[in-house]
Amino acid sequence: MAGLYIDQSRVTAETAAALQALCPFGAFTYEKGRLDITAACKMCRSCIRNGPDGVVTLVEDDAPAACDKSAWRGIAVFAELEESGRVHNVVPELLGKARELAAVTGHPVYAVLIGHGGRPAAEDLLRYGADKVFLYDHPAFASFLVDAYANAFSDFIRRVKPSSVLVGATNMGRTLAPRVAARFRTGVTADCTVLEMRENTDLVQIRPAFGGNVMAQIVTTRTRPQFCTVRYKIFSAPAPLERPAGQVVEMEVTDGMAASAVRVLETIPKPREVDISEARVIVAVGRGVKKESDLAAVRELAGLLGAQMACTRPLVEQGWFDAKRQIGLSGRTVNADLIITVGVSGSVQFAAGMKGSACIVAINSDPEAPIFNIAHYGVRGDWYSVVPALLRRLREGH
Repeated sequence: MAGLYIDQSRVTAETAAALQALCPFGAFTYEKGRLDITAACKMCRSCIRNGPDGVVTLVEDDAPAACDKSAWRGIAVFAELEESGRVHNVVPELLGKARELAAVTGHPVYAVLIGHGGRPAAEDLLRYGADKVFLYDHPAFASFLVDAYANAFSDFIRRVKPSSVLVGATNMGRTLAPRVAARFRTGVTADCTVLEMRENTDLVQIRPAFGGNVMAQIVTTRTRPQFCTVRYKIFSAPAPLERPAGQVVEMEVTDGMAASAVRVLETIPKPREVDISEARVIVAVGRGVKKESDLAAVRELAGLLGAQMACTRPLVEQGWFDAKRQIGLSGRTVNADLIITVGVSGSVQFAAGMKGSACIVAINSDPEAPIFNIAHYGVRGDWYSVVPALLRRLREGH
């Protein structure tokens, strides 16, 4: 990894002041005749290009030797086990995608399940196309203890050597994936929206960047395994197989593997909340709704359709909705049978969270609104007129 080196012998009060004035991030500190760089540095290198000669230089570390890719084989899916004894709904979706990716390289598809009493869930994973399910079953895994789970996950990777690892972008997955990836000094790409496989086993991990204005393609070319996290509802779950041919492999759990520095004293279950990711019909509102009181008509529309209400980020920021109702990159991903957007412009961030829905109906007065680019049906008009007309038809039973 490259870093910046300061030649303290060239530092004076004048050069320090010049660099402090030059840095757009305020990353330089000067105390007692010593110039230092803080964590605010973004490596823009302006201090090297435009600063006093020789004070700040770039030091490049030797690049690590590339791994032998042929020694890593298979696509693994982390099968998150919930307290109910079932795997999280994102897992079948990841297994379906893993099978598509594996078809490019001819690799097997694995699932790794860590928990207690998980044998029935492991058997069920075979129905979604896993060639092998590696089961770490131990009382110590009854609760999610990240260090113990990381031990088991790392043991699986060392033994099996999968080339790619797909993890659901849940609270557990987002906590576990980077910790395990760090142990293998490899990369992890968060919240991928597209995954593609090259014939040389490089996984192309595509996700929005810079506020959704760019679709970044990230490839881990020198290390293995390749880690990525994927949100629920990004991919479609395959139909379960009637006669699965895979097998469950029970893995040994040692005392050291199950050891944790954390002790669970008590578990208090939270009441189940509405998750718009599960909704089949959604009515989503955006900034075209001028006042909070105007939501009454839209709520009536949602009620008549048996729909869940959702929104864009600005309405959460205004305090009109809970953040759990937000659709988009910083909110929830949905894959509804029907979604009606009311006054939603359709930013890239919002569209990425709902474009997989089966039927999208957009109501907007702006003919150039981006939402019309992904909508199956578009109604160009003021929603203050369109929605009341729609309500009248629904009340009449049409």
